[in-house]
Amino acid sequence: MNEPVTPGPSGWVPLPDVSEKLGVTISKVHQLIREGSLLAVRRDGIRVVPAELVANATVLKHLPGVLTLLHDAGYNDEEALGWLYEPDETLGGNAAIALGGDRAREAKRRAQALGF
Repeated sequence: MNEPVTPGPSGWVPLPDVSEKLGVTISKVHQLIREGSLLAVRRDGIRVVPAELVANATVLKHLPGVLTLLHDAGYNDEEALGWLYEPDETLGGNAAIALGGDRAREAKRRAQALGF
């Protein structure tokens, strides 16, 4: 079975490395994923997180809210990943990049509009 290919992330961070980067246990990383506060997908058989989503040793501030909005709109994790990395120059490249900068509110507003 081929896994979907989504363009965009600058790199993938395996969960043990996410744990180390965030300074939390691997159990806490799994909890963040279960709660929808962090997005992880399978690539080459292992769960990984897009590098931009764990910038500066924290989960991006608006990411949990955006993921909740996307899941409420019926998006699964792969579809949410696709939405976050869909090219959009008005957001500085894509929504994932916007969430780490001054366009975070606009990205969140657009995710909210998907539910209507």
